[in-house]
Amino acid sequence: MKAVIMAGGEGTRLRPLTINRPKPMVSIADRQAVHHIIELLKKHGITDVIITVQYLANVIQDYYSDGSNYGVNIRYSVETTPLGTAGSVKHAAHLLDDEPFLVISGDALTDIDLSRLLAFHQRTGSKATLTLTQVPNPLDFGVVIVDEYHNVQQFLEKPSWGEVFSDTVNTGIYMLDPSIFEYIEPDRMVDWSRDVFPRILEDGHKIMGYIASGYWTDVGTIEEYMRACADYLSGKVNLPRVGKHIGGGVWIENDADIAADAQLHGNIFLGHGVKIRSGVHIHGPAFIRPYSIIDAAARIDRSVVWRNSYIGERAELRGAIVLRQCDIRSQVRIFEGAVVGDGVQIGSGAVIQPNVKIWPSKEVDEGATVSSSLIWGSQARRVLFGRYGIRGLVNIEITPEFCARLGAAYGATLSRGVTVTINRDPHYTPRMLKRALIAGLPSTGVNVLDIRSVPVPVARYYTHATGAAGGIHVRLSPYDNRMAEIRFFDQRGLNLSSNAQRKIESIFFREDFRRAYLDEIGRINYGQNVEQTYIEAFLKALRADVIKDMVIRQAARETQHPPSCGGLCLCWRQ
Repeated sequence: MKAVIMAGGEGTRLRPLTINRPKPMVSIADRQAVHHIIELLKKHGITDVIITVQYLANVIQDYYSDGSNYGVNIRYSVETTPLGTAGSVKHAAHLLDDEPFLVISGDALTDIDLSRLLAFHQRTGSKATLTLTQVPNPLDFGVVIVDEYHNVQQFLEKPSWGEVFSDTVNTGIYMLDPSIFEYIEPDRMVDWSRDVFPRILEDGHKIMGYIASGYWTDVGTIEEYMRACADYLSGKVNLPRVGKHIGGGVWIENDADIAADAQLHGNIFLGHGVKIRSGVHIHGPAFIRPYSIIDAAARIDRSVVWRNSYIGERAELRGAIVLRQCDIRSQVRIFEGAVVGDGVQIGSGAVIQPNVKIWPSKEVDEGATVSSSLIWGSQARRVLFGRYGIRGLVNIEITPEFCARLGAAYGATLSRGVTVTINRDPHYTPRMLKRALIAGLPSTGVNVLDIRSVPVPVARYYTHATGAAGGIHVRLSPYDNRMAEIRFFDQRGLNLSSNAQRKIESIFFREDFRRAYLDEIGRINYGQNVEQTYIEAFLKALRADVIKDMVIRQAARETQHPPSCGGLCLCWRQ
């Protein structure tokens, strides 16, 4: 049997979670929502899957490809315009066989027994079997009423309280006979509950309602999303889990670095490569996706942190969501219901008030209090240089991608064909960043002279001595080894002027990078006799200073005690 996963949803009520991804790709603890559906299908022996995609379709296609890495065979039906729940399945009809098939939403969380649903459908022989469940609040769902024999009698989409006549709602999971496509016009917006099922009933055909036990929830709002995450972490959803249980309700995917004095309470999932520093407190339900860092003494309470994010020292998250690649600095406080979008930077000591939504790529200044959502407009950072050059957390603010763009921005301020020196301190972290800077410079037609690892004074002198147009030095901060510093020199080996710094910043933020043609791409060479050049110049300068000092002393003595010979002999020097 084949299954059709409807995964074209835009998820407007879930924004900003769905700004950069379709709704089915929202992470629920250890997997994306659609991945949980794939695991459910596999659990019941269904491995031939068709996924209907429309909004940001490439995100799903690129992630799951043909499904071979996930134990299923996936094919895609791509809609150029939204076709509705039924229209999207009709669009995929050519990928289905002449036998009953399953339709299931890709943005719900459920462990409903699909094998029992199939057996029920086969016994009744109906055109359609709808999977129903009972919920406390049916207002946001399609209400369905059935008779004592499970025949569907009536539909009502998202009723008001005055219209509610049942707590049994439609889950969007259907077993369908291929003949149902007769009721769907191709390439038209068509909905199952509003358009197709009522017409089938009008024609006198049977539609059955299978009232399922098990867990089901529609992940349609931020509140429902948080509840779904909490239910999954607490074990209410009978689906395969990722990683291993280490006790106390804590699950770890592969490996995580947890400080000995960190305190983890409740239902928690830690992704691969997560780092939990000293003094951290985490109270579940909470999950932290792979490669995120929770720095010293931070507190995470009933919150969600997505992949590759950084939570700074003594920061507090209480009932909040922090999405991918965010930089949350020290002592930031984020409160109940707040959502921080992808790539947001929040300065030290800032406060994000309850229910505030921050759209992706915004920046919040140090000490700011944000009490309303940041949606439109831009608060992007516009300053790179500070007292110590360019300075930031390694792999949080100063990343290889950042350095490649910075190298291209610096190169674009110089003439084609000139040479720039570059060096680093001995640590392996500046080595990585230096190589990324090197990658950006030749793309603008600038040559690179790599002088490897030498002290800053040596680098400054060598830049001047070789006639280079400028230089770059990369090091770990001597004040905080988590921070990287990048310093730029001019042709004299001195720090760049303010005007030169502003030019680099302007090009960097506009991304107005100059691209060299193939035969104009800069060359990368290694500096020769770097230390020897500096030593010889130093000794030469030292000898010159000694001679100069001797001359000065001699002149002083001659002035104080003129020789009787008038200085025509050397006797006075004795």
